[in-house]
Amino acid sequence: MKKVKVYVTLRESILDPQGSAVQGSLHNMGYEEVADVRIGKYLELQIEPKERDMDTLIKEMCEKLLTNTVIEDYRYEVEEAN
Repeated sequence: MKKVKVYVTLRESILDPQGSAVQGSLHNMGYEEVADVRIGKYLELQIEPKERDMDTLIKEMCEKLLTNTVIEDYRYEVEEAN
């Protein structure tokens, strides 16, 4: 069994109003050191490897369902599940 961690973020060229709101709140709380905030998604998948190539499988899932590839980027890590 494999654990796949998928990290999804808005592309750098896309405005992140939620991140801007969080940054503004942090500044209001006195955390002026925070220069930028970007909000994203984190997903964990448990996958039982079969005959399909793991990288191909993960990329297909990310590009068909888990991300909006027009405005989002993703990266992933694969590790052994406990």
